[in-house]
Amino acid sequence: MASSLVSTHSSRDTTMDDKTHESEESQNICSTTEWSSILKQVQSSQPNKLPSQKVLLVLGDNEVGKTTLMGKLAGVEDPKRGSGLEYHHLLIKDDYTEDTTRLGVWVLDGDPWHRNLLRFALNEVNPLMEDSMVVLTASMATPWSIASSLESWANILEEHISRLKLSPEYVGKCKKRILRRFQEYTDPGDDVAGDSSPMRRSSTAQTLLSESLHEKDDKEFLPLGEETLSHNLGLDMVVVITKTDTMPSLEKEHEYRDEHFDFIQQWVRRFCLRYGAALVYTSAKEANNCDLLFKYISHRVYGVPHKFVTPGLVVEKESVFIPSGWDSENKIAILYENIKSANPDDSFSEVIMKPLIRKPISREPEVQAEDDQRFLDKLNVALQQISSNNTGTKTTPLKTERRSSTGPGIATSGKKDDLPLSLKNLPQIEPGKGISGMSGNEGVLHNFFNSLLTKKSGPATSPSVLRTSQGVNGSLSEASSSDPSSTNPAPPES
Repeated sequence: MASSLVSTHSSRDTTMDDKTHESEESQNICSTTEWSSILKQVQSSQPNKLPSQKVLLVLGDNEVGKTTLMGKLAGVEDPKRGSGLEYHHLLIKDDYTEDTTRLGVWVLDGDPWHRNLLRFALNEVNPLMEDSMVVLTASMATPWSIASSLESWANILEEHISRLKLSPEYVGKCKKRILRRFQEYTDPGDDVAGDSSPMRRSSTAQTLLSESLHEKDDKEFLPLGEETLSHNLGLDMVVVITKTDTMPSLEKEHEYRDEHFDFIQQWVRRFCLRYGAALVYTSAKEANNCDLLFKYISHRVYGVPHKFVTPGLVVEKESVFIPSGWDSENKIAILYENIKSANPDDSFSEVIMKPLIRKPISREPEVQAEDDQRFLDKLNVALQQISSNNTGTKTTPLKTERRSSTGPGIATSGKKDDLPLSLKNLPQIEPGKGISGMSGNEGVLHNFFNSLLTKKSGPATSPSVLRTSQGVNGSLSEASSSDPSSTNPAPPES
């Protein structure tokens, strides 16, 4: 009976705990729903509030000025350079609503080896493709690398997008969004005067940016050119050519003419047309088109300023600006008239070639060793001259057979200046010590030269005299004075 009461009480406690837990979960769900509704009400009450999840991705080779350009747009004099994947931000402000937000900027290292870091700047969740804008950079300081650089980074970007786990429907809708914005572009002068009020522009811009990807899918599009949007990636793109202040130096040092710059411009414009991208020539050093680029990015990403009043600019070669949707194949064909020495369809690398390095290379003078056989021939000639000089100046046996203390078996005239340079530099050997103080190579050379001199001495001396000369220097004179027969020989017998 007691056991049944205990089980009844335990079951009641368990039931009460479950009900308490369910009530807490229902309260949490209600509170979450309430907060969500509150946030939706706030967002609906502020339809013009700038979003905060937008991202700008900057790609390009090293030394093209990516970090410097972003620092110029952000108003930073000395931007900090990192490695791998840099992060910066641009402060965006709406002058009409006085709302501000930060646009995150990712700058990828110029080495393609860091392409795996793109997953942090562009992925399936945050940020989305519709919230991202890509800037491809190339430098006018090295115009021969513009084509290869832009094509390489465009291929890397396309490869990264293909690896993302995105549904084909979503990618298709992103591409339709880019196509719609490209075809809906109108020149600033074509706007109707009645639509110029600030609130009207604000509503129109925010409506365009807040359009769902599910809307206007059935809209009919105008026919495009053969190259127009042939490589639509579903992303807003801007091609930026940096360091345009180097154009005068290209004209002076590499003899570039307007024809070369027109060829570069038409190639880049055709590239932008394939991707639906805008084109901006900039110079951070001279602050050329930097403000214009900042305003265009703000307008494309946030709709701020609400009315972009700058049309396409193609007159000045250092300040080209072409917004997305402005250009066409017919407009690009105008540049063909100034290109006389090349065909627009020619390969970029064949027309804009990398110049050869003409600067003189300072090299240290090379020291070439003389051939051994030639050296020995010269030495042989010198030894023969010494031998002939000694034979011509011979007066007495004592003078001829005078030996120096340089070593046994070397017949000299007693003057060091009469020797060739090779023998002058031989080390002096004290009597009785031989060549023990020399290294192995020097001793071999010394014996070699001694043998040459011994062979060249010829009939000037006899073996007995040579053996005598190895002793005391005065032994030869003593022998001649003690033997009178040596000076007065006996007459022959009759």
